[in-house]
Amino acid sequence: MYLAAMQEERTTIQQMTESLDISKNHTMKIVNKLAHTGWLTANRGKNGGICLGVEPKRISVRSVVELMEQTLVPVNCESPPCVLNQRCELKKILWDAQQQYLKHLAQFTLADLLNKATRDIITLIE
Repeated sequence: MYLAAMQEERTTIQQMTESLDISKNHTMKIVNKLAHTGWLTANRGKNGGICLGVEPKRISVRSVVELMEQTLVPVNCESPPCVLNQRCELKKILWDAQQQYLKHLAQFTLADLLNKATRDIITLIE
């Protein structure tokens, strides 16, 4: 959201982490992952920095969640093995709920998250 609010301006990880008061190490990992998808453009060096690599309307919230979450399995019935696994209805209920959640997220893009109030706050904290 921070980079989308900046539109085509470049920023640095340092500037972003200081503005948002978030972990630099964690942010570096996220930027690296997003850059590999092409959603961010990241350049090193004197004139380097990061910015969005695509328009915010081309990045779905669902796609971001799917990329960033290590697993989307709602419940682990395999390790340790659950004796109810073959007959349990909970797994199916949670799976169906998760699919509805992901379907809902798919309706929104990064652009949808950037209302005027959000942009104003990001501009103030830069």
